[in-house]
Amino acid sequence: MKTVLLLSALLYAALAVPAEDNQQTSAQEFEGAAKPQARFSFCPDGWFSYGPRCFKFINSPRSWFSAEEYCNSLGGNLASVTNLREYSFLQQMTQTAGQTTAWLGGFRLQNQWLWIDREGFYYTNWYSQSSSSSYPCLFLRSTYGWGNTLCTSSYSFICSKN
Repeated sequence: MKTVLLLSALLYAALAVPAEDNQQTSAQEFEGAAKPQARFSFCPDGWFSYGPRCFKFINSPRSWFSAEEYCNSLGGNLASVTNLREYSFLQQMTQTAGQTTAWLGGFRLQNQWLWIDREGFYYTNWYSQSSSSSYPCLFLRSTYGWGNTLCTSSYSFICSKN
């Protein structure tokens, strides 16, 4: 077992050492090499970090489907919301962009609300909910909870990615 751990540590360290560093290192220096290192994730230009994800407000109204396709082209999805603080952050992004509404990634399918990015739909913040079968796409309100409407409506939107 010690041999496996030592080999794992050596492999990890070998991959972490730059190619131009040809110096030999003693086995004692590898003891802590297998421990996970804290990593910082940075968002691309124009994206804003909140929690573990990056968000981007797109101030170009589209239908829900077209907005999701656009987010996909950026490597993300329409944003899901996991808690009140995150929703408040997204509301602030929307207000800063001078908008009062924006598409989020929520949609109704077979009598169940889902997020397009497959996040669990555990947090809700409804201001008003229209007939889900007729209005299956979810949008954010910059000053209230969210609502649902026709997916063909045109709104600005918020993309997210990990």
